[in-house]
Amino acid sequence: MKKHYNIIIAGAGGIAEAAGLIFAAWSTVTPTIYIGDHLFEKAENVAKWIMDGSSKSCQVLPFHLDAKSISKEMESIFEQGNALLDCLPGSLAPNMALIAKTHKLYYANLTEYVAETNEIIDIAKGANTGFVLQTGLAPGYINVLAHHLFQNFCKQYEVDKVDTLEFKVGALTKNAISPHFYGFTWSPIGVATEYLKECIVLRDYKKTTKPALSERAQIIIDGISYEEDLTSGGAADLADALSGKVKHLDYKTLRHPGHYAWVEEQLKSLSSGTDSISGLQEIMLRDIPHIEDDQIIIYASVEGKDSKGLLRRQEIAKQVLPQKIGKHKLRAIQTTTAAALVQAISWLLETQTKGIVLQSELDSKIFLNGDFIRRVYGKL
Repeated sequence: MKKHYNIIIAGAGGIAEAAGLIFAAWSTVTPTIYIGDHLFEKAENVAKWIMDGSSKSCQVLPFHLDAKSISKEMESIFEQGNALLDCLPGSLAPNMALIAKTHKLYYANLTEYVAETNEIIDIAKGANTGFVLQTGLAPGYINVLAHHLFQNFCKQYEVDKVDTLEFKVGALTKNAISPHFYGFTWSPIGVATEYLKECIVLRDYKKTTKPALSERAQIIIDGISYEEDLTSGGAADLADALSGKVKHLDYKTLRHPGHYAWVEEQLKSLSSGTDSISGLQEIMLRDIPHIEDDQIIIYASVEGKDSKGLLRRQEIAKQVLPQKIGKHKLRAIQTTTAAALVQAISWLLETQTKGIVLQSELDSKIFLNGDFIRRVYGKL
């Protein structure tokens, strides 16, 4: 960012602290950052962590945030703010979006929740500022990358339709042990949900849904074998944007071989009447360890015939490892998620875009070559 802004970050978890540190350490002009959380002490600790870890002098101010009731202190901060980064649970996203609209703040969030996203689309009607939704890693960066691949393929080969557009992400440990072949590198909440909720896809050019974990396959990326399968939430709005243009489109989550078979066994073991999501979540929390050292594997591809009828395929694969930002080393899941969030809000502030912006509507060349994105994901 090339001018000073007041940035408000709602939430004080791992993504919030990473976003704050990225702003503090990498902005051309360091913003004033406000960190809000329902636990003031947590916000206070994160504010100190950012200031201690930044390689540049920065002002980070903690405050008590109540997502459902605005105090005088909150009112004052919102009035001074330019942008709101929503790092709170997805269920609170509409509340934060309404605050952003009321106080004319640019807004970006991470949630993949469909109902809440639709609610925000209604809230943002007539807003004087812009709202980028579902802008983390997946959904988020991976959707912009996939859309960019599609657009470039069509332009290069002079076509307007393709056979397949596939995009996949894995938040993985470097090693995996039997029987689950998995380790939690981040919050386990929501993993069971994405394994069980229906997935939005394109089949025969039409938008439809498929059961999660119903199309397992093997893929080799940079010489390493992974399993891929359908999971919910990662497709964002691409199925809507590319309906009629892509015959076969889906988002899949990458895992080490053997993990999905273990998940199926756990689901079979659940007693009749048990809620599958909560039951699987409980088993995973009990049996799967948390591991600090992580990696993010990213893959996107487009395939189709060129204007002369020759079948062609283009691919992009990336590995992102933990990275030192300022004086702190952050996990790969932190930097990949937070960088996309920070890039989105920076783009909004610089372009002064108004209204809702979904992943397919972001300018992929500008976004994917943005300063914050390039430092984490590398050059396009």
